[in-house]
Amino acid sequence: MVFTYAVVVFAISFIVAGRLQDRYGPFWVSITGGLLVSIGFFLCAYTSSLNYLYICFGVLGGIGNGFGYATPIPVMAKWFPDRRGLAVGLAVAGYGGGSAIFGPLSNLYLIPNFGWRSTFMILGGIFLVMTMIGSFLLKNPPAGYKPPGWTPAPAAKAAATTYDFSPGEVLQTPAFWFMLVAYALGTSAGLMVISQLVPFARSQGIPSTALQTMTLLVGAIGNASGRIFSGWLSDTLGRLNTLRLMIAISAVAMPILYAVGSNVTLLYVMVFVVYYCYGTQLSVNASTTSDFWGTKNAGINYGLLFTAWGAAGIIGPRIGGKFFDKYHNYEYAFYTAAVLAAIALLCELAARRPKIPARAA
Repeated sequence: MVFTYAVVVFAISFIVAGRLQDRYGPFWVSITGGLLVSIGFFLCAYTSSLNYLYICFGVLGGIGNGFGYATPIPVMAKWFPDRRGLAVGLAVAGYGGGSAIFGPLSNLYLIPNFGWRSTFMILGGIFLVMTMIGSFLLKNPPAGYKPPGWTPAPAAKAAATTYDFSPGEVLQTPAFWFMLVAYALGTSAGLMVISQLVPFARSQGIPSTALQTMTLLVGAIGNASGRIFSGWLSDTLGRLNTLRLMIAISAVAMPILYAVGSNVTLLYVMVFVVYYCYGTQLSVNASTTSDFWGTKNAGINYGLLFTAWGAAGIIGPRIGGKFFDKYHNYEYAFYTAAVLAAIALLCELAARRPKIPARAA
């Protein structure tokens, strides 16, 4: 439940942070996010009740994450229009890849040697320093900026709009709603499987050491890889085509993962694939937002679309848990995840680049 609180608060605060960074720039928004995350972690070190943890980790940490996550995406989209998918993918990969570093660091070294309370304080200090340094590097390009020597190719011009949609105009485009549903269902499928992976693998007799490797490294690397390499792929293949391809692979991978669950090697492979496809959606949807609706209001516009991930954080894990409680196995959870991914694919197939409003054309 603490994770669910943090996810929901994260998604909601992203909208506010996106609007603030669109108006005032990324620096102070990023600073605020870093301070809130660090304060939340410091206070978690003194927790004595679950409600206290909800406030410190779920609320303060969630808001801080929303403010921190909202800032680099629009900045990268503006600086690198020629490689927008890769640039945004690299930015958001830090969020996915961070768990590959700080997860093992915390579980294998900090907690055994210093205890969980001190670990919260150490991590809070690390995050504060990293965020302060990173915030000074975040700066929007000047108006009308283009990379030196860059002239958009015809395909790039067709893919990206020159009109900056307001949030109200974005909500009036069919593409937004198709992508919102696809984003919600696609990441719900991923989070449903991800949330059930450890108990599922344990039920299949997977050793504890293999479980730690799977959750702390294989999944995190797959998540970060999907954000980077699918971002790069989308610069060539196209945003929607990349999303369609990876969601289709995700739909096929879910039941295969269930079928090979007792084989450690094959389980690692399929966990990587599922996380990769999940990470793809977090990356490519962000760059698609700037392509479809412009960069001026990219912060709040992606914040509106990102509410889909907040909904997925509630839907995915809860559905997976409900299926296990009712049927006492994970088969239905994995097959339901495949169905959700298939519906997400249909929505992505229906999405089209929005037309510029008639009054602005």
